[in-house]
Amino acid sequence: MKTQLFTLAAMLLLTAACSKKEEATHADANEWPQLDSFHMIMAEAFHPFKDSANLQPAKALAGEMATEAETWAAAELPEKVNTEHVKGLLAQLKSDTRNFADKIAAGAADEEISSDLTALHDSFHSIMEAWHKGPGGGHQHQH
Repeated sequence: MKTQLFTLAAMLLLTAACSKKEEATHADANEWPQLDSFHMIMAEAFHPFKDSANLQPAKALAGEMATEAETWAAAELPEKVNTEHVKGLLAQLKSDTRNFADKIAAGAADEEISSDLTALHDSFHSIMEAWHKGPGGGHQHQH
């Protein structure tokens, strides 16, 4: 009797463990933490500029944005965006955010910062669209 109870308990634990792993794998396939992290910084930097021409947040967050882009470009990509195209977009974003931070540190004019910030935002959205339009996707992010 004890052997049967032990076997039953082991089978239940194994079944539960396997189903949790499948759920986690499915959830992981629908998540890209680096995208979310970069998005938070980009939103804090870009929206004050877009809404009221305020570049101070972008200037303050430029270094953090560059570091986050570097981390993102080095991270393993989710399967649905693990393509040469997306890798190229991330490499470009990494380079462009570093250049942006360097220009700000060197005292670039607001007009140049505005133009570069808008270009960075557009580059980020290209990556976001690749993510949302992946297999089964079709969402477009609007501002």
